[in-house]
Amino acid sequence: MNILSIQSHVAYGHVGNSSAAFPLQRLGHEVWAVNTVQFSNHTGYGAWRGEVFSGAAVTEVVQGVEERGALPSCDGVLSGYMGDAGIGEAVLDAVARLRRANPDALYCCDPVIGDVGRGVFVRPGIPEFMRDRALPAADVIVPNQFELEFLAGASVTSREAAKAAASALLGRGPRVALVTSLITPETPADAIEMLVVARDGAWALRTPLLPVSVNGAGDAIAALFFAHLLETRSPAEALSRAASSVYGLLKATAEAGSREILTVAAQEEFVRPSRRFDAEPA
Repeated sequence: MNILSIQSHVAYGHVGNSSAAFPLQRLGHEVWAVNTVQFSNHTGYGAWRGEVFSGAAVTEVVQGVEERGALPSCDGVLSGYMGDAGIGEAVLDAVARLRRANPDALYCCDPVIGDVGRGVFVRPGIPEFMRDRALPAADVIVPNQFELEFLAGASVTSREAAKAAASALLGRGPRVALVTSLITPETPADAIEMLVVARDGAWALRTPLLPVSVNGAGDAIAALFFAHLLETRSPAEALSRAASSVYGLLKATAEAGSREILTVAAQEEFVRPSRRFDAEPA
């Protein structure tokens, strides 16, 4: 498949396109990466160098791809961290261009806003853009628990509450909502949950909670889930494959004591996960 991925890029480490592109390529997919920022490293270090690109710069790159006659063969757009609300409009312009060229193409939005414990960590205007503009345009939405609560305007204190909140998102446009991390009072202390809700059902799984705190895992989950969904058209199977691969990736990272996820060293996990987790009806 061909996937247009519009995300951040770092020279050192693996977040954004630096986390999403290689796993997809390892699975045999073409990734047309358009970078929204060019940073030395992810912002979790507290210091970085580089610049945020303008929406006009993003649009110019996408337009150049369009001029090559490539968009009719593109299967989907994946977007992540935007850095500036103006880039959001460029992403939606890219989605519109793709849908004109290929009406069957899908748009997967990773609505990067913030996280539990950290709160909002993006620039002003971006959370509202995600809620009011990106969400209705998306076919697939992949929020974490914090982002789910913000987008749905509801507190998530149980799996049922998460299902209700994700279903509310589907009522605004998307066909599928994947909650990439879910911890409620019902979740065992040694586990973390993932939940996918589609118009024809809901599925969930639990994986062991690993002693690791790294950036970029959510970017990998979104990319892998989207690719597997495009390939299988099964939300449950896409969840199982993505969760299994990312668990293996994070397990290798934890065992190595690495500050950065081992995207390259643990690449076999993308193709043949060392442990399989099956999604079950939720």
